[in-house]
Amino acid sequence: MQIHYGLDKLPSFKNAVLTIGTYDGVHFGHQQIIKRLNDIAQEIDGESILLTFDPHPRLVLHPNDDKLKLISTIDEKEELLETFGLNHLVIAEFSKDFASMEASEYVDKILIQNFHPTKIVIGYDHHFGKDRKGNIDLLRQLSTKYNYEVEEISAQTLDEIKVSSTKVRNFLLDGNIKEANKLLAHPFLIKGKVIHGDKIGRVLGFPTANIEISNPHKLIPASGVYAVKIKIQHQFYKGALSIGYRETVFDNSKLTIEVFVLDFDSDLYNQSLDIVFVDYLRPQIKYENWDLLKVQIEKM
Repeated sequence: MQIHYGLDKLPSFKNAVLTIGTYDGVHFGHQQIIKRLNDIAQEIDGESILLTFDPHPRLVLHPNDDKLKLISTIDEKEELLETFGLNHLVIAEFSKDFASMEASEYVDKILIQNFHPTKIVIGYDHHFGKDRKGNIDLLRQLSTKYNYEVEEISAQTLDEIKVSSTKVRNFLLDGNIKEANKLLAHPFLIKGKVIHGDKIGRVLGFPTANIEISNPHKLIPASGVYAVKIKIQHQFYKGALSIGYRETVFDNSKLTIEVFVLDFDSDLYNQSLDIVFVDYLRPQIKYENWDLLKVQIEKM
């Protein structure tokens, strides 16, 4: 997959099969669109292209609204999309000027002039342009003028639950990792850098990593203790991750993310880790002393 940052230096695409969207989480529904995109590209000897945006449009249009939390940051999104066989990922900078374009102007200046698509494959609920007035109906109206075809992908359903990024977010914020992972069709993960903490792990006899998340908009699941897998230097280790306000031994008003890594005894400080969520284990429990906490960790 080739990644293109911005719209200024795009190549000339052959029989471009294009889809557009934020693709937050790259969930099961997104994957069905990508699969169809790739199938069509193969049928017509073309190239599959996904146009996405950074930052997320809501962060630009509503900068004071801190409710939006990203299932996947742009770096995580790139890694996920790499696994689905796309030919091209185009990341356009989203700005207020970009958002102010009328929908028909957006089709002309963004989609046609940059991609000259042979076919546009779009989700059933996709909107674009100023005030989100553009939709699949407008794309169909303009298809004759610009000589492209349009295909709509209907809502995808798993166990009678419509798949959407909002539903995934809600499951994660409730700590329901298994249901979130089912809708994602891949495990939810966070990336973070190991920083100095209170070094409780050294006292307990467990390697411990206090995690700092660099992107303030990254979604952090509900407080509690989770079973996780931690990728360290290209190898995965089992572990437990605690999210909360240090209600184990100390009281602390600052949200902390701390990983206990099993069967690993090297220094983790300043390393970047991928932490894959497997399951929710239990709420945080305040222990009266470190020995009780250590016993609980050994049971995992």
